[in-house]
Amino acid sequence: MAQQIHENQPVMRHGKPLDQAKAAMIMIHGRGGDATGIMQLANHFGMDDFAYLAPSAAGGSWYPNRFIAKRESNQPYLSSALATIQNLLQEVADAGIPPEKTMIIGFSQGACLATETAARHPQRYGGIVALSGGLIGAEGELVGYDGTFDNTPVFLGCSDVDFHIPLERVHETRDIFTRLGATVDERIYEGMGHTIIDDEVQAVKQMMQALI
Repeated sequence: MAQQIHENQPVMRHGKPLDQAKAAMIMIHGRGGDATGIMQLANHFGMDDFAYLAPSAAGGSWYPNRFIAKRESNQPYLSSALATIQNLLQEVADAGIPPEKTMIIGFSQGACLATETAARHPQRYGGIVALSGGLIGAEGELVGYDGTFDNTPVFLGCSDVDFHIPLERVHETRDIFTRLGATVDERIYEGMGHTIIDDEVQAVKQMMQALI
């Protein structure tokens, strides 16, 4: 049985209850962040018909090493993190909100987790948003993704000089999602720090409005 590290951590909830919401958003915080921090984005989105769910990583980190390290070096934490997001997707679906009305958004380490979760389980989602992040694994490990996103909208936003996120990995993520049938909006911001900017927030709002 897989070691449970993150699965039993609290989940912060905001917006409409799942049984009353028109759509759902799973929000994944970055390393050293927390659910409260990522949930603040919901106030900027201002979309009242959404149910927002933000899981918490044990110890404030989803996995110990860089996302471009060998996957094995991030186990068992990575498997537990992926399972945590899958469990939330199942909870949302069980409440009557289908995947095509469900968005997954993350920042930094959370963005990496958002893309990796989706790429391992391709289907039509309401949207996938990676704010400064990309698929997880060392060079040569980004293989084995199979299925179709059926035109799922995907937003990838990142700086061209982010110390944590190699630009090439963002491009690799774009290419893999495109190959799997997603509609990818990749925006590379010149000289931006490791942060979230208003252009990204507005892009996500447009995705949310299209969903409801």
